[in-house]
Amino acid sequence: MSATVQIEVDELKKIIADDWRHAAHPKIQRYVGKFFERARAENKIAAKVHGNYGVYTVSIKVQGKEKHSACSCYIGKGGGCHHCAALARTFLNNPDSFTPVEKKELRQVRSLADVDAYLRGTTLGELLKELKATGVAQKDFADIIGMNPRHLSSIKSSELRNRYYNELGATKLACLWVLEHTGRARKSRRK
Repeated sequence: MSATVQIEVDELKKIIADDWRHAAHPKIQRYVGKFFERARAENKIAAKVHGNYGVYTVSIKVQGKEKHSACSCYIGKGGGCHHCAALARTFLNNPDSFTPVEKKELRQVRSLADVDAYLRGTTLGELLKELKATGVAQKDFADIIGMNPRHLSSIKSSELRNRYYNELGATKLACLWVLEHTGRARKSRRK
């Protein structure tokens, strides 16, 4: 589904260390090692941390030589906050504390736990690309589920910045349903 490539831990450490070598600032030091629900999947690390205004979701994703970081704090949209630097330092200090998460293929989904794992490992953007490949445009999908197309775009872009709308999971499930049924319809037309 995803065009990303699995990156080995040592390679991921090297790439992350290029941008986040030092964590000298006291704000950064305050969060180093304090992350929970630490996970590593393909080319991304993510974790949660208690901040001044609640729990923040922080992530760093590597694509080629580029690094994209995001935090759900009020200044973390572009990933330039101290939480991202602290996540990088936490990973560099103890990469084994990040649980490897294997991305599930849709055909491997057999239980509710599998559905949850699949939805966590797949972005709404990836699902919408799959829909587009079947001939269903994002605007058309929004229309059939009764959602404003702008709101759908907002849900999609917010997920990439670790901000989650309540309807994200239901929207992903609706994508899966449409993918499943448009795929079946195509197969039955071929017969």
